[in-house]
Amino acid sequence: MNFMKLGGAFLCISLFVACGGNHAGHHHEEGEEHEHEHHHDGDHDDEDEHDHDHAHAHGAGNADEIEISPEKAKAAGIKSLKLQPADFAEVLEVSGRIENAQGGEETIVATASGIIKLNRVLTLGSVVEKGASLMSINTKAVADSSPYDQAKIAFDAAKAELERSQKLLDNQLMTQKDFNAVKERYDLAQLNYASVGKNYAGGNQVVHTSISGYVQRCLVKNGDYVEVGQPLAVISQNKRLYLHADVPEKYYSSLSLIRSANFKLPSGEVLSLDDMDGKLVSCGQSPCETYYLPVTFSFNSQGKTFAGSFVEVYLLGNNKPNTLSVPIKAIVEEQGLYFVFIQLDEECYRKQEVKLGENDGKNVEILSGLKSGDSVVVEGAYQVKLAGTSAAIPGHNHNH
Repeated sequence: MNFMKLGGAFLCISLFVACGGNHAGHHHEEGEEHEHEHHHDGDHDDEDEHDHDHAHAHGAGNADEIEISPEKAKAAGIKSLKLQPADFAEVLEVSGRIENAQGGEETIVATASGIIKLNRVLTLGSVVEKGASLMSINTKAVADSSPYDQAKIAFDAAKAELERSQKLLDNQLMTQKDFNAVKERYDLAQLNYASVGKNYAGGNQVVHTSISGYVQRCLVKNGDYVEVGQPLAVISQNKRLYLHADVPEKYYSSLSLIRSANFKLPSGEVLSLDDMDGKLVSCGQSPCETYYLPVTFSFNSQGKTFAGSFVEVYLLGNNKPNTLSVPIKAIVEEQGLYFVFIQLDEECYRKQEVKLGENDGKNVEILSGLKSGDSVVVEGAYQVKLAGTSAAIPGHNHNH
């Protein structure tokens, strides 16, 4: 056997394998290869090259890509935003509550005993005007005569006595001093009758408010029995409110860094003190009985919230520069993992896993998974997710 010839043959086979490795799976017959090389016109060659580029751009059928036409995206309210690094505040999330500033509320009390009848709906946050009729008290339900009836009887008696005394004075049968005493009793009875009478209608005492504002609390309901001096409702003017945040003791060293806050209402809406003329009032230096440090802000409610609400508070500290963040509504969760959708072109979106950092109630810090310039869906992320369950792009390829 000629080892020189055998070695040459082995070298040729090795070179063929090395050069042909990039085309694995293309097992053409010799005639087919010849036809592929010589029987395509120029236009067809360009098309093959274009298809080849597409196939290598995304692969055939990327399951993380979703196709939505621009028309459907607009109808679904899908909007994207290009990410740019910016400042993002350090966040401390705690619980809190909204309270009235001093002098900003009125507690309405019963001036008579009786049965309550509400004259209007007094739900939390209902708007009331100064002098508005809120409820009435049926005093005859618990007594033979109402305060109004009693005041009228006293006034009629004082009036009759005054008329009799006037005749006695004219006939010099009564001294001026005695007459003046009778006149004084008459004046007092008249004032009481007028005062009681203006709050009565149809025999019932009407309860009014002396300020304009919002119902903070309604303490009674239809059919309740109330006594004189019992609180009936609390009306808040809501011009200036306090946000009280309860900070655990372990964050004492962070109190000096707090500059502002966002807070989430029970409805889910998140408000920013920076948009409501918010000001830091005080930071407690010693814990209260519940072992929390009180941090207090004042702000203008602008009719968006009212005293008595319990809220989630996002205390904002120092800014972290060059931070990527997205709106919280851009995040979708699947089995404990978090994703966003990146818009690749006019009609193609790709699901991208991200790692989250702190959130301020409105936006969340992105630690990994995105880069500056990525076009992220910030509105309609769940619509894109729903579209992906049935509209993944089989074999849809793009050059990007």
